[in-house]
Amino acid sequence: NFMLTQPHSVSESPGKTVTISCTRSSGSIASNYVQWYQQRPGSAPTTVIYEDNQRPSGVPDRFSGSIDSSSNSASLTISGLKTEDEADYYCQSYDSSN
Repeated sequence: NFMLTQPHSVSESPGKTVTISCTRSSGSIASNYVQWYQQRPGSAPTTVIYEDNQRPSGVPDRFSGSIDSSSNSASLTISGLKTEDEADYYCQSYDSSN
């Protein structure tokens, strides 16, 4: 089993770029896909990135996902920040050994 760890919070101004990291505690970050979910207050989570770097239809290309094997982490990058991007973001993966 493994854990995924994100920073408690990140902050940036509108129009800027922010990157949220997601570090895997053991095993390779590249061994299982990573998904990212956005949850706005009072709403259910929605997928913004799946399979490491794929965007669902309707998600703007300001959102991008990547993985970095050297740091064993995934990242969600949001460029050209808008006020509507203010939300909680969660990474998710799975353990294929179970």
